Amino acid sequence: MVDKEFMKSILVVDDEVGARESLKMILKKDYQVFLAKNAEEAFRQMETCHPDVILLDLILPDMDGLRVLEKLKQTFPDQIVIMITATKTIKTAVEAMKLGAYDYITKPFDVDELRLIIHRALSTRALKEENQRLWMEVDRSFGFDNIIGKSKEMKEIFKVVKQVADTRSTVLIMGESGTGKELISRAIHYHSPRKNHPFVTINCAAIPETLIESELFGHEKGAFTNAIEKKLGRFEMAHLGTLFLDEIGELSLMTQAKILRFLEEKEFNRVGGSRTIKVDVRLITATNKDLPQLVKQGQFREDLYYRINVVPIILPPLRERREDIPLLINHFIRKFNEENKKEVKGVSQEALELLLKYEWPGNVRELENLIERIIALTQNEIIEANELPLPVVNQSKTNGLKESVLSGQISFSKAEEEFEKEIILDALRRANFIQSHAAEILGISRRILKYKMDKLGIQQPERTKSFS
Repeated sequence: MVDKEFMKSILVVDDEVGARESLKMILKKDYQVFLAKNAEEAFRQMETCHPDVILLDLILPDMDGLRVLEKLKQTFPDQIVIMITATKTIKTAVEAMKLGAYDYITKPFDVDELRLIIHRALSTRALKEENQRLWMEVDRSFGFDNIIGKSKEMKEIFKVVKQVADTRSTVLIMGESGTGKELISRAIHYHSPRKNHPFVTINCAAIPETLIESELFGHEKGAFTNAIEKKLGRFEMAHLGTLFLDEIGELSLMTQAKILRFLEEKEFNRVGGSRTIKVDVRLITATNKDLPQLVKQGQFREDLYYRINVVPIILPPLRERREDIPLLINHFIRKFNEENKKEVKGVSQEALELLLKYEWPGNVRELENLIERIIALTQNEIIEANELPLPVVNQSKTNGLKESVLSGQISFSKAEEEFEKEIILDALRRANFIQSHAAEILGISRRILKYKMDKLGIQQPERTKSFS
């Protein structure tokens, strides 16, 4: 038996005692059933039982059923109302449908039909609620709030993204790998009039040249060996929506020419086909290459470059917007805390300083992966410096030494000594302080390694002395 706490509720509004009790007997096994004999009692019940479905008789003693329906819909626009009617008032029941009733049933009741209508109504609402939840998730994932940054460069990008979203203009997003080009493209799509239509992506660098045309434009059955059936291309899949071509700089001149034709004519032919296909697609492209340089070298069509570069967006590398790093760290900590059911509160000052000095060759994606890995493994509430990977620690220290020398805080010889010490310590840690292995890593003899350790004051840990 279903727990009443989780049962859907139904309010039956009918002035006939027999009708009310019959409906209660039919439905009480599957639903919580509440009864009302007139409109006044129905509105009073609404305040306490909040029914999922209302079965409303068209003829009530104190108010016309249509008037009750109107008042219900004004106050509770999403309320499911199913009208109860006699055969002679079916015309009025149809009028009720126009006012927002979900459906109607006639007296005497067909029990199976009644149950089917209620089930269908609840399923429809559940689907609507799921769609709303999914759209909320889309807004959370690809909304402007998810593009983290307070730097001047990012504020300018937010401004352009908001302005261009409502237009049909092609957009070219440029930036190093990992800077968030796809995230920007999705934000443009999901804040545009096309948001209810497909967002289709393709990484041009990941598709072999022999297959890229078929992937983009589709092919007809028999167009080539193994083309055993017709296939829709990405342009057709994106009809009325947005097509995101990532790494467009990787395309051959022949494929570039076909994309140019689409941009000029809004039409194309499938591979092996003669029929011209027209689609309505907004194109967003991205690249980590220098397209103007490729144009000069004859590797990218100049006419296509100007067609895709209507609105350019240049994403700066993370090393050029270091003030955004703390914001990104906190964002990723919250994200991966939720995914891993952790309660990491932040990073220590020492760890933050190392993260701020690191060059981030992989940009935001590298930072995201680093935080995800640490959150998955850590048992601490605060991420400490010793939890950071060695490349981050070592490069950060090297950058710190460079800045200290250039600012005059320490001498060049002192920085050189510190740098040498850090390299030797790193090799020793990797070799578990087995000196012969560390020397091999460094490409020097063990005798020279021991000499340098003594000179630099590097002590061998007690627990590993016997293994050296």
